[in-house]
Amino acid sequence: MHNRSILNNLGQVVALGGDHGLGRVMSSLAFLNSQLTGIVTTTDDGGSTGRIRRSEGGIAWGDTRNCLNQLITEPSIASTMFEYRFAGNGELGGHNLGNLMLKSLDHLSVRPLDAINLIRSLLKVEAHLIPMSEQPADLLAIDLMGNKIYGEVNVDQLTSLPQKLMLSPQVSCTPEALDAIHNADLIIIGPGSFLTSLMPLFLMNDLTQALQACRAAIIYIGNLGKELNQPAANMQLTEKIAMIEKHIGQQKIDAVIAVPVTDTSSLPDRIVLQRKLADQNVFYRHDRDLLRQAIEDMAHKIHQLKPFNLSPYPNAS
Repeated sequence: MHNRSILNNLGQVVALGGDHGLGRVMSSLAFLNSQLTGIVTTTDDGGSTGRIRRSEGGIAWGDTRNCLNQLITEPSIASTMFEYRFAGNGELGGHNLGNLMLKSLDHLSVRPLDAINLIRSLLKVEAHLIPMSEQPADLLAIDLMGNKIYGEVNVDQLTSLPQKLMLSPQVSCTPEALDAIHNADLIIIGPGSFLTSLMPLFLMNDLTQALQACRAAIIYIGNLGKELNQPAANMQLTEKIAMIEKHIGQQKIDAVIAVPVTDTSSLPDRIVLQRKLADQNVFYRHDRDLLRQAIEDMAHKIHQLKPFNLSPYPNAS
């Protein structure tokens, strides 16, 4: 187990995102147990998730399922079932049983959040996971020609940066997510597909207002390599941060964690930490231990410049 760290001494740590990126952050900080909350993007319309949405409606479950998969520490029959994916070309082929379990519990529950909490207790996951909204919405882009491009899958195919991104319909943020942001000491944004996993969160007005008002230190974690999405791949880190802060309405990101090749020269007013973070076996994924250590070290740096308003740390140096 990790030695007691500066992160343990924070009241609440909140991570925002989707995709595999949020799962990596959540699993690298899983030792925080109930002090950790993930706010998950729910606009995915591809793969098993997309098929379930087209058939049954509702929010996208895939990113939540991915986070839960990465947070499972006690293997069990339930966890094996949750991670199972059907093979073949039949009706069930390609479907992930975890998505179907979440969807079925959603039908049986009053709220999607209840379904997540039931699965969390079944899988013995301590960290909290909250969907960004409990109302179904899709990502909508307006391209350079003024055309409306509906859905994450189609937005991913764009060859140039859209002139506008929005949610269709415009939905409100889950109240518990707003509470988590309000009570957070540290907020982590990213890594993940910028336009489709991160930006949907900042298209909700109540979420950006909560970020504007929050007292937490905010860290942005950059991706390891170039994104598959061409417009996002062409964006500099500074452009991504500028786009997020334009939606928040003010400069709020205090710190940036990035790999050594990233150009951070235009970030003079942020705390920057650059180091190798890639998993040795899967070069395009963050190594959990290296990521945890980077977040830990960044928390120390932030504390030295802008102390967290907490009881004294036994091991802050």
